[in-house]
Amino acid sequence: MNNDKYNHISEQELLRRYYQEGNKEWLGILLQRYTLLLLGVCMKYLKNEEAARDAVQQIFLKAITELEKYEVEFIKSWLYMIAKNHCLMQFRDKNRQLVELSEQMAETEDSDEKLSIKEKDQMLDWMHESIKNLNPEQQQCVTLFYLEKKSYQQVAEETGYSILQVKSSIQNGKRNLRLMIQRKRKENESSK
Repeated sequence: MNNDKYNHISEQELLRRYYQEGNKEWLGILLQRYTLLLLGVCMKYLKNEEAARDAVQQIFLKAITELEKYEVEFIKSWLYMIAKNHCLMQFRDKNRQLVELSEQMAETEDSDEKLSIKEKDQMLDWMHESIKNLNPEQQQCVTLFYLEKKSYQQVAEETGYSILQVKSSIQNGKRNLRLMIQRKRKENESSK
């Protein structure tokens, strides 16, 4: 269907036609109208264009499956809420992975100490700061491997680095993160 020739049809009418006929092309025209809005919402939360574009695709898939089950009256606000929740879930997952990485690093240096919640929050803040201070190759490889849970092979394919370079960048990046966090810990302890 040529979407330009359907510009005169309201969103409510497109939604009504979709529910009456079950024709997903009506839904496609409707969702396409919200691509930029959803991309903007995802950029606001994810701060990465590629991640935002991927998120929009996932949101569209979720919307298609949910609209088959439920009738929605106000599509714009409904899509906005799906996008916001999707991004928050991704952000929460990323933070959980950062906490896991920081706990792994803390275990290697303080195996006997159990970190308090306050210390974990501090460690997470330091981890966020320190990742930004890695060289670009290490930052990219560490992020893809630990935060996005990609394999060495997937990281190599995505970055164009050899598997040896990927392993080296991850190992050196993890070591550099540990050193930066240790330095921040010492600075924090000496300032108390």
